[in-house]
Amino acid sequence: MSATPDAIELARTAARAAAERKAEQIIAIDVSERLALTDVFLIVSGANDRQVRSIVDAVDEAMFKAGAKRKMREGFDEARWVLIDYGDIVVHVQQTEDREFYSLERLWRDCPLIDLPTDADAADGAAGDAGDGAGATAGAVGVVGAGGDAGAAAGGAAGAAPAE
Repeated sequence: MSATPDAIELARTAARAAAERKAEQIIAIDVSERLALTDVFLIVSGANDRQVRSIVDAVDEAMFKAGAKRKMREGFDEARWVLIDYGDIVVHVQQTEDREFYSLERLWRDCPLIDLPTDADAADGAAGDAGDGAGATAGAVGVVGAGGDAGAAAGGAAGAAPAE
């Protein structure tokens, strides 16, 4: 079973909001086949704590306008890795160095990517790079790969953001 159309639309809404705040490496991963607690991980990067907070605020506002209720937010005070849970979608906003270190794209690379509209592409147009040599496809930003152990990563990846 794939992510629901509502979850996909919410991911696109959040991606557009993040892109408006100059987020980088915006990707959406359909984790519905591997993880029971959510359908989509949206992963975006910010250069520093100020930008991460700005991206989080923009995503929160856009999701509220779209009718999504935030269930939980962790890591906002430190703003290195902020996790925002909307139920069907979990948004990870990470500083660039933390994103490279934790490499969520690599952990979840056996899950399909969700195409994002071109207006949700990162300002620099760069695709996330998990080191597997794959890049973006037209209209989508992300990493495509095979293999990996998403099941083992479920506990750490979903809940690894620091407490608020």
